Amino acid sequence: MGVLDRFERGVERAVNGVFARAFRSEVQPVEVASALRRELDDRAAVLGRGRTLVPNSFIVELGRSDHDKIASWQDTLSDELVAAVTQHAEKQRYSFVGPVRVDFHEADDLETGVFRVLSSTVKGRVAPATGRASTAGRPKLEVDGRGYVLTEAVTVLGRGSDADVVVDDPGVSRRHAEVRVSASGARLVDLGSTNGTFVDGERVSSTDLFDGATITLGRTRAVYRAARRDEGWT
Repeated sequence: MGVLDRFERGVERAVNGVFARAFRSEVQPVEVASALRRELDDRAAVLGRGRTLVPNSFIVELGRSDHDKIASWQDTLSDELVAAVTQHAEKQRYSFVGPVRVDFHEADDLETGVFRVLSSTVKGRVAPATGRASTAGRPKLEVDGRGYVLTEAVTVLGRGSDADVVVDDPGVSRRHAEVRVSASGARLVDLGSTNGTFVDGERVSSTDLFDGATITLGRTRAVYRAARRDEGWT
């Protein structure tokens, strides 16, 4: 029996009961689990002998009908898929830089029975922006369309696995820049990067960030989103 067969059989046993009640459309549990597995394998990055880094944050996008059907089951589904992803990573000797999480989002452009998986590499202290609860009272960065809540006073962006937000871009230094957040606002600081850090087209060494500011690192763009005033910063 191949690795894929063993993986699919294990996932099917673990989550089929829950999925059978949640998904009453063409979306099947093995399809979602297999997509997560492929995401790990396709995005595996060899960092050195004995260490291969893979994404640890996953968003499964579903059409409205499918998303509504799993609304009351998504926590259980997420837990089961996290366990399956972790098991596969252990078998393949993959490494994570932070906790594994799987979230479900509604996507207006997807029809019933169609889903899409998005993945990213996120260290434990930087949380994916998965909903209103996670973003309330906190600023965030949108990096190539993916949102990250800034949960700490200092968040490092870079290509290295020790960065808080890992940017897969050869033009980005291992520790390229950092965002410093306080009650008075946010400040971007270049960390001596090779190709420089730009805000709204201007190269900077250190500058205050305002809502909507576009940060460019290599070929990667990130947009800073300040916390809403009515939410405050804690």
